[in-house]
Parts: sequence; C-alpha cells; structure tokens
Amino acid sequence: MPSFDVVSEVDLQEVRNAVDQASREIGTRFDFRGVDAGFELDDKQIRLHAQEEFQLEQMLDILRDKLIKRNVDVRVLDPGKVEAAGKQKRQAFALKQGIDRDNARLIVKLVKDAKLKVQTQIQGEQVRVTGKKRDDLQECIALLRKAEELELPLNFTNFRD
Repeated sequence: MPSFDVVSEVDLQEVRNAVDQASREIGTRFDFRGVDAGFELDDKQIRLHAQEEFQLEQMLDILRDKLIKRNVDVRVLDPGKVEAAGKQKRQAFALKQGIDRDNARLIVKLVKDAKLKVQTQIQGEQVRVTGKKRDDLQECIALLRKAEELELPLNFTNFRD
C-alpha cells in the first residue's frame, strides 16, 4: 500500500549558510559600522546580539531574507524574549524540529475532515499517511500544503508506492 510520512525538519547546513551570509552582510552594511552586533548558531538555536532593539529587528529581517533565499521556511524560527544585559540586547530563536502532539492531532483532524480515502497514524514526531491509491496521497499532500492552521513547515518524506 502506498504511504508517506509528514515531518517537520530543517536542514541545519542551509541554516548555517544563511547565518554566515547574514553575518557577512552585517559586516558590510553602513548602519552597522562600528556596532557590536552578530549572530551565533548552535544546534538548537540562533542568538542575535546588538546594542539596540531596533538593530535586532533589522538583523532579524536580514536573517529571514537569507533563510528564504536558501529555501528554508522562516516558520522554523521560534522567537524568545529580548534580554538586556548592560549595553547589549540579546534575543534567541529556537529552531523548531519535529511535529508536537497537538500539531500531529491537528494534521490527523484535517485529513479526516477532508474525507479522503487515507489512514493516518501518529508515530512519535511524524505522521504516517497510508492509502490505496497514489492520487489520494497526492491529494492529501496538497491539502496539508494549503492548511493555514499549521504554524510549522511540513516536509513529505519516505513516499512508497
């Protein structure tokens, strides 16, 4: 029986490249000349630091632009609070990985409400969709791509015929 998995993963190499490009752009921009501002990336989050809060917003716009150019959905960024420490303002953005229980249930509900001839199954941080026909599965993928209730980017992997 044909099946596929619905997952929410981000390519960390592309994120790393986008952060590097954004760092280089900040180094060359006139409005950031002489300003202690930058990006830091570790496995689970991206940290921004600058002297003023409006600079953090400008840096975030640059980062989003670079992520979009690298085909990384900006919905993977989960913003944290802006923290002030001395003359520095900091903000951390966690990278969303995997589908949590609530979103998995929402995906299952969306598919069931569409009355497609497929079965859904929650498997940890992914949802397996199985059906008799490939066309039903492709219809399900189209439905999930159009779903605006989902606040996370979806990938469709492991398509088996």
